[in-house]
Amino acid sequence: MTWDEVLDDIGGRIRKALVEGRQKEVMYHLGRPGHELIYLQRVFHAWGIDGHNSHTNVCSASARAGYAFWHGLDRPSPDHSKARFILLLSSHLEAGHYFNPHAQRIIDGKMAGAKICVLDTRLSNTASMADYWLSPWPGTEAALLLAIVHCMLRDGTWDREFVRRWVNWEQYLREERPDLPVTMAAFEEALKALYAEYTPEFAESESGVPAARIEEVAREVGRAGSALSTHVWRNAAAGNLHGWEVARALELVVVLAGAVATPGGTAPSGWHKAVPTPPMMPPPGKIWSELLMPREYPLAFFEMSFLLPHFLKEGRGKLAMYFTRVYNPVWTNPDGMSWIEMLTDEAKVERHACLTPTWSETAWFADYVLPMGHASERHDLMSQETHAARGRRTRRWGSGRCGRRTSSGSSCRGASIRMARSASASTSSRRTGRGRSCASRSSTAGSSSTACRDSRRRPPARAWPRSRTCASTAPS
Repeated sequence: MTWDEVLDDIGGRIRKALVEGRQKEVMYHLGRPGHELIYLQRVFHAWGIDGHNSHTNVCSASARAGYAFWHGLDRPSPDHSKARFILLLSSHLEAGHYFNPHAQRIIDGKMAGAKICVLDTRLSNTASMADYWLSPWPGTEAALLLAIVHCMLRDGTWDREFVRRWVNWEQYLREERPDLPVTMAAFEEALKALYAEYTPEFAESESGVPAARIEEVAREVGRAGSALSTHVWRNAAAGNLHGWEVARALELVVVLAGAVATPGGTAPSGWHKAVPTPPMMPPPGKIWSELLMPREYPLAFFEMSFLLPHFLKEGRGKLAMYFTRVYNPVWTNPDGMSWIEMLTDEAKVERHACLTPTWSETAWFADYVLPMGHASERHDLMSQETHAARGRRTRRWGSGRCGRRTSSGSSCRGASIRMARSASASTSSRRTGRGRSCASRSSTAGSSSTACRDSRRRPPARAWPRSRTCASTAPS
């Protein structure tokens, strides 16, 4: 099929659903948001739909909740390069996504004299290079962090003035300790009493980490003061019941150290990120999709996306047009077969378009597989904060559209050509070795673009060859 045919079909289905008042049947499911994350909301508002779904509840929702309950911003932005002590929970340098640039900032900090502590059950690459590796029993990280809080309060290494100025301690005393006067001295007394039971010995009994080791790390945290950089994202927060308490306890350590948005400290993400507002943002539609946020989960911090196939199976609705963008639920979610069942039932999902830069298990069951570029071949407004620093401009370089040449000497449009079979410039349809029908059309830029539609069937046992993808962009 040609791109024109694909876009006409997708656009027609969306329009038909909107005209017929079926706004809840259009869903855009993100695994990785792109430059359109904010602009996408403009489109959804204009359409009057509640159609944004995300994978966040099987990823980072717990850590986000812990941070958001503190200051309304749901992720940290640590200044590792200027820190005196770096406290990391989970092997995020290897297992994270756009936090990988932290590695260089941590090395910069270490070369400047910072010490590193990794709290991770596993001996990760990061932990193997740390000054301290604490390996607690899974799910006990919050107890260990509260023991550090206990030591800071006991030893007087917390920043009393920062807490007095920035924490709502007066409200706490009025609502939780009306028996005490509303004074900073009374709050300090109440705080010490509140965390008195979380001793290093208690944490040792919970986590298996020796109390003496916890005391040593707590002293390092106290010495670092406002130059304490910390991070947690998945692992401890996402892999355990009440994991959000891990992020919340970690941020308590940062607050007591007075290390919030300081040089070498840990800022909320908004300190280092600018998101341009799209022009003429329409008001949101007055639509609530319970396929995303069902009533029985009123405290859900993000969409309950992993339950989507179960909701459709229960007859709560159906989807006229379903998009997955850099999202592979068949592989990512624990019940992949439920997703296969959903994606192969046209009574539940009438049409599925998979936007992806790589082949995936979910792409097997898509009606349309639409190619995307990798980060290095994109030229758009996509930006993610990676560390505390001032941005700098870079200049595109090299020949051709992406700055390099193919083996034949012709300019390429993107790195995906490495995995794509060259598309014919003709408009005739062709068929790949897997029975997947494709068609291409020539563009005025001299390149051909191919979109493919797949029949709904189970894949063979062996993996799809890397030399074949169902959609490609290649020079003519």
